[in-house]
Amino acid sequence: MTAIDLGMPGTGTHGVPHLPEDAAAQTKKEFTSDQEVRWCPGCGDYAILAAVQGFLPELGLKRENIVFVSGIGCSSRFPYYLDTFGMHSIHGRAPAIATGLATARGDLSVWVVTGDGDALSIGGNHLIHALRRNVNLKILLFNNRIYGLTKGQYSPTSEVGKVTKSTPVGSVDNPFNPVSLALGAEATFVARTMDSDRKHLTETLRAAAEHRGSALVEIYQNCPIFNDGAFDVLKDRTSAEARIVHLVDGEPVRSGPDHVVVRGDAGELKVVPAVDADPTRVVTHRAGADDPSAAFAISRLDDPEMVHVPMGIFRSVERPTYDDLVRAQVEGAVASAGGPATDADLGALLHGKDTWTVGA
Repeated sequence: MTAIDLGMPGTGTHGVPHLPEDAAAQTKKEFTSDQEVRWCPGCGDYAILAAVQGFLPELGLKRENIVFVSGIGCSSRFPYYLDTFGMHSIHGRAPAIATGLATARGDLSVWVVTGDGDALSIGGNHLIHALRRNVNLKILLFNNRIYGLTKGQYSPTSEVGKVTKSTPVGSVDNPFNPVSLALGAEATFVARTMDSDRKHLTETLRAAAEHRGSALVEIYQNCPIFNDGAFDVLKDRTSAEARIVHLVDGEPVRSGPDHVVVRGDAGELKVVPAVDADPTRVVTHRAGADDPSAAFAISRLDDPEMVHVPMGIFRSVERPTYDDLVRAQVEGAVASAGGPATDADLGALLHGKDTWTVGA
């Protein structure tokens, strides 16, 4: 992990520079640091790390123009294992730090790596406001439904009744649905994938990387020590086929080969056998719809028992980004002032009308 130079000026709204066309193709090895990877044997983080290291070369970006910012938790060791710029920040504040970085440096591709505890508990407000503002960030939320680093307390995504060290007779908290939360904050890109599905994981990460704006990717990730098997029903081929609701833009929403999602009499969504479905009520997925309410309704098909779990890209729309707009304001102010501020300008500002002298 390399320290970040915050002193370099941003490049306005021109985007992240790519490698020259005649540059040699990058490899996974170039994005792999020399640090020993330290996660528990069998942790889903290994698969996610391998997928990220594998697809980063495909972006065609210089390593010095990529930054990974993390908070606190097992997932937050991520920046150490990538040979890019990075910062291991503080609990829950990674989106806030990344917002400042993305706003100051338009030449960077900024990623946030966080967990269900880090992002949805102490970091909840930072997450929703980064999404609401549409900051140009790619946020990877590792969801294992438990606190792993602090040894097994229940998290904001743990199911009701979950017995842990901090809930010995079962949790009474109603869990967050991270996808619903992100859609409610009107994030412009929201997706869900799983650590063990390498193909789907890589495709989803690639789509997030190509999106300009806030992109949240929830990744179901197994914790073999404190919550082992939390997603086994989605990994077993037989049970997964019936449970996973595949989201493909422009196509009917299906659960397995024989069931579809339809809209009921009260407007609710439900899964029914395809042979019994009224064709006029079958839901077609529109990831690019301006109104996020349809995607939100699909996200509510999910339940703690994982009978039906939507998987894929829920929403992908374009909207001006917070960082682009801020940089445009700054550039406009500089232009109207006839150039960058001088020492005299700064002195006049500091000693302007909003100052006062405190008596001895």
